[in-house]
Amino acid sequence: MDKRGCVKLRYTKWMITLTSVSMLAACGGEETEEVIEENETIEEEVEQSEEELAEETESLEGEPPETATDEEVDEEPAETDEEEVAEETVLEPEYRVNPDTWTLLPLTEEAPEDVVLLTIDDAPDEYAVQMAETLEEMDVPAIFFVNGHLIDSPEGKEKLTRIADMGFAIGNHTWAHENLTELSPEDQTEEIVIVNEQVQTVIGEKPRFFRAPFGENTETSMLVADRQEMVPMNWTYGYDWNEEYMEPEALADIMVNTDLLVDGSILLMHDREWSAAALPEIIQGIRDKGYTFADPALIEGGGAVADIE
Repeated sequence: MDKRGCVKLRYTKWMITLTSVSMLAACGGEETEEVIEENETIEEEVEQSEEELAEETESLEGEPPETATDEEVDEEPAETDEEEVAEETVLEPEYRVNPDTWTLLPLTEEAPEDVVLLTIDDAPDEYAVQMAETLEEMDVPAIFFVNGHLIDSPEGKEKLTRIADMGFAIGNHTWAHENLTELSPEDQTEEIVIVNEQVQTVIGEKPRFFRAPFGENTETSMLVADRQEMVPMNWTYGYDWNEEYMEPEALADIMVNTDLLVDGSILLMHDREWSAAALPEIIQGIRDKGYTFADPALIEGGGAVADIE
């Protein structure tokens, strides 16, 4: 009970007592004088209590109500594992993209030099999800460069979500895969920005890498990429667009045995049937040559990755 309640209760008790004594006095009898004397004493005490009540009530004006102590409040239940939120952790970059050779350059002495980066363009069409599943099974990171028109349907959005949920980086490959050198600055900008907006709507974050169709960058595309905080990225070599290598065995052989396979090579592949079929052999062949596959999150400007504890 708060202070106000205690004061009021005490006052009420005095009033009840006073009433009782008055009734006895009215009944008369041998003890009338004693009762009157007791009545007068009680009246004085009641008057004193009324004064105390007024003083205490005045002192309580504006005083905030008492709240429960920490011991009286039940502790909130601890968060379950399902309620924990993934924290974004920015990794220290170990590589940067060399725009002169389109290879990866180590930024520190500790960063291994014998790495290659795998990239897949024109996703997600028919085989991107299959390729992502192969990469996940073989523990190989990669960047999937997406075209806007391929994620403009529920099916395309679902494929993009599946690829991103497997942990792969997503890159911007423009909306319609047009040669940017043939478009106005306004159209170039729209081709790029609209894909960023699409991807962010679907997976919750914008692409961290940009690749111009046919590798044809322009002053506008480089400026837009910079403003959108994306890393421009072409490639060191790729062959699956060439008719001569539209067959799994031939493609795997050239991808592994070309002289262009060097430290820091950026490998270009596409969402194609023969590329998907050749992918396991390509991965194993490159590993047999002593290379490891670079994590896109370790590339300068590559952004943050989810750190789930």
